[in-house]
Amino acid sequence: MIGCNGEAGTLVNSFALVSYLPQPLGGFLDSLRNELVSECRAKAHLTVLPPRPLDCASQDAWYQLLDTLQDFQPFRVKLGEIQIFPVTQVIYLSITEGYHELLRLHAALNAGRVSFQEPFEFHPHVTLAQDLDQDRVVAAVELAAGRWHAFLQSRTYIVDRLTFVQNTLGNRWKDLCSVPLTSGVPAR
Repeated sequence: MIGCNGEAGTLVNSFALVSYLPQPLGGFLDSLRNELVSECRAKAHLTVLPPRPLDCASQDAWYQLLDTLQDFQPFRVKLGEIQIFPVTQVIYLSITEGYHELLRLHAALNAGRVSFQEPFEFHPHVTLAQDLDQDRVVAAVELAAGRWHAFLQSRTYIVDRLTFVQNTLGNRWKDLCSVPLTSGVPAR
């Protein structure tokens, strides 16, 4: 889950790998996230490697990820329904297609220099709201469900590019590098 404050600030040792959602789906979810959490500026994304510290240079970690990603082709993801993680009260969209591919991708990438014992079992999803006061969660779920039900455009997209991001002291994520799946050639 990537924080909600856009990109700026002093970089910290916290990295993640994400797939940004394309337009118009991404724009709709950006607006919905901002409606649920007004200070949220994060772009809609699907997290492949949740935030983690690195014991090596970020460039070394990136090269390891590139090497592993050569074995993966683009795949389709379909977003499902609004749900809530019971322990954290994070509101999210479930994944109904591409779920197993995401599990396989995560398992292959969470190794070597970027290996991390995550606090929760990896569960592919798209975060809509987190860190809400308990009394706001039910209303936020209802609002999100209503908006999502009214969204009549495609709920699917192709995961064909992944972006390596780094957090800042202000919990604002900065894009470091990205790579299209199948090519193994990084883009800056």
